[in-house]
Amino acid sequence: MARIIRFHEHGGPEVLRIETVELSAPGPGEARIRVKALGLNRAEALLRAGTYIETPTLPSGLGLEAAGVVEAVGAGVTEVAPGDAVSVIPPISMVRWPAYGDLITFPAAQVVRHPSSLSWEAAAAVWMAYLTAYGALIDIAGLRKGDVVVITAASSSVGLAAIQIANTVGATVIAVTRTSRKAQDLRAAGAAHVVATAEEDLEARLNEIAGRDGVRVVLDAIGGPIFAPLTAAMARGGILIEYGGLSPEPTPFPPFAVLSKTLTLRGYLVHEIIGDPARLAAAKAFILDGLASGALKPVIARTFPFEEIVEAHRFLESNEQFGKIVVKV
Repeated sequence: MARIIRFHEHGGPEVLRIETVELSAPGPGEARIRVKALGLNRAEALLRAGTYIETPTLPSGLGLEAAGVVEAVGAGVTEVAPGDAVSVIPPISMVRWPAYGDLITFPAAQVVRHPSSLSWEAAAAVWMAYLTAYGALIDIAGLRKGDVVVITAASSSVGLAAIQIANTVGATVIAVTRTSRKAQDLRAAGAAHVVATAEEDLEARLNEIAGRDGVRVVLDAIGGPIFAPLTAAMARGGILIEYGGLSPEPTPFPPFAVLSKTLTLRGYLVHEIIGDPARLAAAKAFILDGLASGALKPVIARTFPFEEIVEAHRFLESNEQFGKIVVKV
């Protein structure tokens, strides 16, 4: 029997329930994992609330990240074996492959042996953040030494992963956050500069920091009115990659900046990396090398026990965290 977390109706964190179900043996190409830790993502709160890009049939499981020990494998599985310490790459569909449980079944192709130096909590915090940041900055933007990159929502797990990745290639990081409360932590995490949008003029500060050359790459999770000052400070031929939409306000298209600077505004979902075997292999190699060397190190904001999943989701939606929220099983 397995303990899993499901919801029977859309709503707030209180709709999450821990239930006991019978889990079938892994099928061909699948691995069954005894979970030690779960990584939480905003996408899971959106699915629970009924506002995600995927529409579940209720009751529905959820969850995108987990780490644990392989307990059994199905026919044809060669990637992992029972006893392996592993973490899972976020699936294309968390409704089909939910990770919130003490025992889960996943496609073996999306199960990765993780470096022995990682704790279970750190292993559960790797793939969504680092794949998202790598896909945007390295795969799409081709971030390189000497580039100036702006990272909004910088204290999120993706933002912190992006700071680390940008530093590995020698780019100059400008972290954008709402207030200066997290500024010291962001500098300690590797940001060369921090701009607090509620306290400073964003466009003026970006121009001051980036100088005449401007900002070549922007990684934005917010949208809304921030688009205008971001694009105004960008370099000619620069690229803005939008991977979220946290602002409840409309996002104005900045035609003058886009036309005069020939900017690229690029929508991005991590699924395009996960769904492409060649791009995923390159991303995995980059991330595993960084984890092994210590250049990449997941930042854990807070851990909760499995039984406190409702409280964990409340904290997830508070926007108070600095890094990844992890649930210990």
